[in-house]
Amino acid sequence: MGESIRIDRLLVYLRFARTRSAAQSLIDTHALRRNRKHVLRCAEQARIGDVLTLAVGGNVRVIELLALPERRGSPAQAASHYREVDSDGLDRKGQMTIAASTLTADAPPENSEDFH
Repeated sequence: MGESIRIDRLLVYLRFARTRSAAQSLIDTHALRRNRKHVLRCAEQARIGDVLTLAVGGNVRVIELLALPERRGSPAQAASHYREVDSDGLDRKGQMTIAASTLTADAPPENSEDFH
């Protein structure tokens, strides 16, 4: 399955939380998702390629893990382990905004005889 790291430790190493207790607080308040699913336990494992969504201080950050850090380092070292995923189109709660449909309301369904 590849290398993995506890998600609370990862948050500290990547400098999203100062301590594992602070990371646990993020998890307990449902401010963290891994691959679109709420993280429920600090012991959940994160792997390279996972996408984390963090709601921190009124902002939403979406990152993809590129490598797993071995320890907490400088902010530049921490940032080298992930890339920011474009979060344009996200509202303040981190949900996708609703866009207008390209279909017109006057157009009939493709198989209209199926809907009698």
